[in-house]
Amino acid sequence: MTRRLLLSYLGLAVLVLAGLEIPLGWIYARAEISRASQSVERDASMLAEVTEENIEKGNFDALPDIVGDYATRTGGHVVVTDRQGIVLADSDPSGRAGISIAAQPDIARALHNQPTVATGDDLLSATMPGSSGSTIRGALRLAYPMAEVNARVHRIWWALALAGACILAAVAIVAFTLARWITRPLRTLEAATAQLADGRLTDPPDATTGPPELRDLAASFTHTATRLQQLLKGQQAFASEASHQLKTPLTALRLRLENFEPYLDPRAHDSLEEAVGEVDRLSRMVQGLLALARLENSATTPEPVDLDTVIADRVAMWEPLAAEQYVALAVTGRPTGRVWAIAGAMEQVIDNLLANALCVSPPGTTITLHRAPGVELHIIDQGPGMPQADRDRAFDRFWRACDSHHDGTGLGLPIVRHLVHASGGDITLHPAQGTGLDAAVRMRPVIGGRSRGAGGSPRATPAAATP
Repeated sequence: MTRRLLLSYLGLAVLVLAGLEIPLGWIYARAEISRASQSVERDASMLAEVTEENIEKGNFDALPDIVGDYATRTGGHVVVTDRQGIVLADSDPSGRAGISIAAQPDIARALHNQPTVATGDDLLSATMPGSSGSTIRGALRLAYPMAEVNARVHRIWWALALAGACILAAVAIVAFTLARWITRPLRTLEAATAQLADGRLTDPPDATTGPPELRDLAASFTHTATRLQQLLKGQQAFASEASHQLKTPLTALRLRLENFEPYLDPRAHDSLEEAVGEVDRLSRMVQGLLALARLENSATTPEPVDLDTVIADRVAMWEPLAAEQYVALAVTGRPTGRVWAIAGAMEQVIDNLLANALCVSPPGTTITLHRAPGVELHIIDQGPGMPQADRDRAFDRFWRACDSHHDGTGLGLPIVRHLVHASGGDITLHPAQGTGLDAAVRMRPVIGGRSRGAGGSPRATPAAATP
């Protein structure tokens, strides 16, 4: 914005200077040429009177001295003719006396008692008749080169250009200072916005400098950011305290229900087990909600993570549990290398997706972790799969498939999607070949220390698991 303001000020200054200096220079140039023309015309008239007197007296020998002396003093070129247009004297040593120039237009008009003043690109001339009353005794032409006049005109143009450049330099300094003053609150506001996006405002925007409107905007932003931080801190404090306050009564309730077992009729044991199972499910749901709240409230910055190492670690951890259910785990595809992810995100993503896949995988089947080109990780099970309508809602909080037979909370996939999106990736669900579900997770690769989508927030195409 500083550059745009500076360019607008300079553009306006250029227009004003052009509107003033160009007409001024043109007026000066015309005035300079007019003064030169008048001077040449005056000198030509005086010389014409002097030469006419000498021609009238027949003193032709004096004419070369008169025109030569004048030419030496002024640098002009003087030609004198008689009334037939025969050259009597020429100040140019190479000129030839005795030739006729009566056919030249200006000489012809002068011999008819009509003076002529002509201005050309290279020459300024005045041709005057040498006459007494109506008697024409000759003509005189006085010519000056335009070089000196043009030099004076050029000097004034250069002076005007130099003055304009100085004025523009002064305007640039003033405009830059003014633009920086105007945009300073915007720069501090931009920095404060970036800090707030990271979760903490340590340097509030400057509300003491700049135009009043921007000072008011900075003050309003600071007030809003302060209030927002207070709300976030309150929400974080609630999430932290609730995790402790809710765990204790739920644990106590479970113990009390288990303590009822010896005193209950055997026919009520099934109901007791169902009640204990619901308490366990409620406990897991509370933990999932608190975990999701902490994820949404915390500021996270992606960092390079070796995805192949994470896959190997998680497969080694889940293989014993999968073996108990007679389900195999297989890793296929070429190594993917490092990806951008927030700390611990990929472990949680793979754990949630593998847990969902195990819940629906029949004995004797295989869960495949396939690494595809484009930094995609596919977790494919051989379970019953999901229809399109269920896949569209799988990432909604608390949603569970109507035919689900396990006691999930409906928060696993929302947590997975949040972790993947926070890392700059994406997750989608697709039907697997044959039966089953394909949860595809696409992450940003680390290339030369920077992500491929540097400057933006590229999204991947990650996948999901069974809710």
